[in-house]
Amino acid sequence: MSIRPVKHSLTLRGHRTSVSLEPEFWHEFRRIADERGKTINGLAIEIDENRDDVGLASAIRVFILKILRDQ
Repeated sequence: MSIRPVKHSLTLRGHRTSVSLEPEFWHEFRRIADERGKTINGLAIEIDENRDDVGLASAIRVFILKILRDQ
């Protein structure tokens, strides 16, 4: 298991941004996006629109944890 975050570029409403997540989180993020018929960019936009005053990477991690708890 790798604990080092991996940086990927995302495009949110025409703007490029980099997000660093651990490989396990990237895997789950892609899986959730696929299950919902979305791209990871599309899912990241939804998360971005609903996040409070926290970073995008943190918001994505919390989103993934909530999804996994509900399964």
